[in-house]
Amino acid sequence: MYTKKTFLHILLFISAILTLAPFVWMLSASFMYDGHASVYPPRFIPDQFTLIQYKNLLARLNLARNFFNSLFLALSVSLISLLFNSMAAFAFAKYRFKWKDKIFNTLLASMIIPAQITMLPLFLMLRYMGLVNTYFAIIIPGMANIFGIFLIRQYAQSIPDSLIEAARIDGASEFQIFKEIFLPLIVPILVTLALFTFLGTWNDFLWPLIVLNNDSMYTLPVALANLMGEHTKDPELMMAGSVITILPVVFVFLFLQRYYISGIMLGSIKE
Repeated sequence: MYTKKTFLHILLFISAILTLAPFVWMLSASFMYDGHASVYPPRFIPDQFTLIQYKNLLARLNLARNFFNSLFLALSVSLISLLFNSMAAFAFAKYRFKWKDKIFNTLLASMIIPAQITMLPLFLMLRYMGLVNTYFAIIIPGMANIFGIFLIRQYAQSIPDSLIEAARIDGASEFQIFKEIFLPLIVPILVTLALFTFLGTWNDFLWPLIVLNNDSMYTLPVALANLMGEHTKDPELMMAGSVITILPVVFVFLFLQRYYISGIMLGSIKE
């Protein structure tokens, strides 16, 4: 038993090292002078620390504007999607209506369709509405998603129906039940979904690249990708841009990690 546990710990340690190594090198390369990141074997500690790459980023990009765009869109999509996803999940979990299961199963089946297939019709619809090259082109498609509805609905199955019925008998309206009973009870899964949505929106590259064509509206991934296209021989500069892109989401994940784990564990309850 002791040997198995030791072997498992060693395996986990090696896996952690292999996972973290690229991130450690990325962080280290961002503090190197030009050309120092291209040597072999790769250096995990710079010979000389420098902030020149970050200064170059600030000079070549409107970094504050791009950061604000990413933060604004990630927060907006997260908050709006939580509202619509929780409302839909409440209906599927606690209401009885005709074809409820068939509608829900149809929604689940649509998850097998790759997102890339729906991008063209979605783009054409947004262009028809005059929303291309606006923030709404990113916010509207993210207002609700099947995964979010499914995740909250599964979690909500653990809420006793008797609690909802008792509130109705006491004269509570459906909105009061949703706001004062349902939402407080599903906070862990809401935080988990908010984290998923925030990370997905923050890191999204393809869709903002398609619907935005104004430099002042670019998100960080799109702005940095354009910079990398011009400076493909400057890995140190690209690593500095990558660090700026991922550090905020790392902090968000670490801050919400406790709620995230709690939501995943409790959301695994089966009917």
